[in-house]
Amino acid sequence: MAQNDTRELGQFIPLHYHYEMLYDRVRMAGFRAALNQAVKPGATVLELGSGTGVLSFFAAEKARKVYSVEFNPELVEEARRLLKLNNHGDRVEVIHADAFEYIPPEPVDVVVCEMLHVGLLREKQLEMIDAFKKRYARSFKDHPMPTFVPTAVVQAIQPVQHDFVFNGFYAPIIMFQSPYGVDPRTTTLGDPVLYHQLLYDQPYGLSCEWRGSVHITVPGTLNALRVITKNILAIDPETQANTDWYNQYLIKPLEQEIEVRAGQCITVSLDYPSGAPISAFCPAITL
Repeated sequence: MAQNDTRELGQFIPLHYHYEMLYDRVRMAGFRAALNQAVKPGATVLELGSGTGVLSFFAAEKARKVYSVEFNPELVEEARRLLKLNNHGDRVEVIHADAFEYIPPEPVDVVVCEMLHVGLLREKQLEMIDAFKKRYARSFKDHPMPTFVPTAVVQAIQPVQHDFVFNGFYAPIIMFQSPYGVDPRTTTLGDPVLYHQLLYDQPYGLSCEWRGSVHITVPGTLNALRVITKNILAIDPETQANTDWYNQYLIKPLEQEIEVRAGQCITVSLDYPSGAPISAFCPAITL
């Protein structure tokens, strides 16, 4: 894999960005709960793209061995430093390697891969797991495919009216929002509509394609679409309850504002490759 391609994975973002992720209580609690459920005592775990090593640490609380793969040498050293400070950190082997090429020296029970961005844009979650499954099937053909954390993804779009005026300056720009609060700048004009879903342990394509109808329930000015990405981290086999984590919402401004009325339907078409830049998310809208 070319160096320029790997840099697009987000692996070479500043170290402080990885520190900031440790502050995300919902993300941290969700992954810890999911790994506590997925990792059985004595299991073997592989993490692809491990960052600071925190998810490998969660896995190591029950696992016998965790192979923690990271391409950024600065993160490799930092993960090793931090894991030494934590219980069971000695169960984690931090490996400096390209996660697109690495294969563990033994079969594993669980694979953790958190290369996630809203819309499955920018980072290479789908490509990474797809490539891993092919390598793993060749290397360990007599072993079942491991459990994946996250295990699935569900994506939706929602019609919105968003205020793009900033202290008198009109700037229709891409915005990100917390999924766990209400943004006063955004008025929802209709309910979210599902446009993409998959299970990581099943075959899937590497693009997000959809054409369908979005129903307007509140009159207003449709000037943006909100993208909602729900990651299903684990599914309890007994209760079928999900452990979920949402990426930040994406507000994508439309090229043209549309006055809409309650009861109206609009047609939205999407077609973009996963892992593409955010600019590749260009919905086409027809009335």
